Amino acid sequence: MDTPQRAGHVAVIGRPNVGKSTLTNALVGAKVSIVSPRPQTTRHRLLGIASFPQGQILLVDTPGLHRDQGKSTATAMHRWMNRAARGSLEGVDAAMLVVRAGQWDEADTFAYQALRQAKVPVVLVVNQVDRLKDKTALLPYLAQVSEGREFAAVHPVSALKRKGLEPLVNDVLALLPEQAPLYAEDEITDKSQRFLAGELVREQLMRQLGEELPYATTVEIERFVVDGALLRIGAVIWVERDGQKAIVIGKGGERLREIGAKARQQMEQLFGAKVFLETWVRVREGWSDDEAALRAFGYHD
Repeated sequence: MDTPQRAGHVAVIGRPNVGKSTLTNALVGAKVSIVSPRPQTTRHRLLGIASFPQGQILLVDTPGLHRDQGKSTATAMHRWMNRAARGSLEGVDAAMLVVRAGQWDEADTFAYQALRQAKVPVVLVVNQVDRLKDKTALLPYLAQVSEGREFAAVHPVSALKRKGLEPLVNDVLALLPEQAPLYAEDEITDKSQRFLAGELVREQLMRQLGEELPYATTVEIERFVVDGALLRIGAVIWVERDGQKAIVIGKGGERLREIGAKARQQMEQLFGAKVFLETWVRVREGWSDDEAALRAFGYHD
């Protein structure tokens, strides 16, 4: 007798920079969520569609959950990202709490408590186990973080190296309702190519600029035209000050060319098409703390 298929929504939750997007991409088998070494790379709620013979996991990748700093200090962008992360818990069938192997702090506890309040089964995903220098420390660590906390399953994995994912998939699918897949097998996300193009430009900003500047940038796709086998894409990089504009452009336009070249390579790989990409840098003062500007740039609740 055939095992019935299962399908459902699973929130991918955790503090910033624990590898949630890397895990989402690994399970989907394609790059649907941008990644960088910097916290808060993910700004939007994004659905990654992971299809398997035994069912379909709809991964809701989210911005990292962090404590509200209060309206007096947190920017509109920070408040929006927290709303997006919390909103991702509505209507899901299960959740994966992603933590970094060997670490557990107040931010992890905060994320766990948010999941307990949502009353969904939680699978603990201990990521980056390949980076643990002392492998004998893993079992005591797993026992320690599980004590007094309720998890449907605990899985040590390396999302980057795609290790430990098969048993994780099996346990997550077991938590989902019996039903046919909700999306076609070849679909990998609910986001448009236009949205993904903007994210791939922003990924290069996160990777190539200094500590603070990436958080003052966003990307707006002004043009996305299918011209036969060619995609013609025009991307505006928005910054908050003229000095930031000069940094993004770089000496003789060198940095902007590098950002565009690497983003174009990623687009061609993801879209399976030739891409002609143009980029511009413009200034809109204080956009990250302006609710109207956020809405204009596509940050919708």
